[in-house]
Amino acid sequence: MSALAGDWHPKMVVSDLDGTLLRSDQTVSDATRSTVGKVVASGCPFVLATGRPPRWLPMVGDEIDYHGLVVCANGAQVIDLAADEVLRSCLLDPDLLTWLTTAIRRVLPGVAFAVEHGAAFRHESAYRPRGDAGLPLVAVSELPELVDAPAAKLLVRGVGLDPDVMQAQLADVIGGRAVVTHSSTGGLLEISAPGVTKATGVAWLADQFGVRAVDVLVFGDMPNDLSMFAWAGRAVAVASAHPAVLALADEVTGNNDEDGVADYLAGFTW
Repeated sequence: MSALAGDWHPKMVVSDLDGTLLRSDQTVSDATRSTVGKVVASGCPFVLATGRPPRWLPMVGDEIDYHGLVVCANGAQVIDLAADEVLRSCLLDPDLLTWLTTAIRRVLPGVAFAVEHGAAFRHESAYRPRGDAGLPLVAVSELPELVDAPAAKLLVRGVGLDPDVMQAQLADVIGGRAVVTHSSTGGLLEISAPGVTKATGVAWLADQFGVRAVDVLVFGDMPNDLSMFAWAGRAVAVASAHPAVLALADEVTGNNDEDGVADYLAGFTW
């Protein structure tokens, strides 16, 4: 079904950021910026859903010219960019963090750990931050210190490893005690509290707006978007998406460097 077919029209629009709405250079085109503005101006709730932490979002909001609601850290936190307020948090507790790091290191002995707190980030010395190095709230910690406070995400980096393989290796070990996913092609896994996904964060916001899942349109590209794709009324993958995301998508649009999200949204009247 295309955006132009039938009478269906979204009552809420949700988009992933990296690899989906943002181009490879972390910018958006004027067309995408304008289209997001039209959706917002129409009164239809527009929500960003990302694995990014809150501290990485203000600059994205400025680029997109959007300062609304964001489901971040893969659903662990929901924030209001304009108010700079955390509306909802679902965190990993220290006991679970301790169990997870012990269990994971038995299976993947060479990995390094980091924990995402939202405003702050702590990591083992062997873990090399990609976007936070030198920031005041970023600190190197020994593992006992790393797991002594609640965290939004546990990050597991295995240099040179395939994240799909890593996730499969941990599936039987972790089971339902936490949610394991990934959003990059590098050897990085992202672990959230039990039952916490992008879908749970988006569903919580949809409930605040009184919108049913069947009326929600979502866009994404990586395995951390699969929960949203299974939940929403219509799921659209960008052409460059992970094979598992393409397989679950209702439709496919152009890739992130081709304004795929904006092109698809242009099929509706806003």
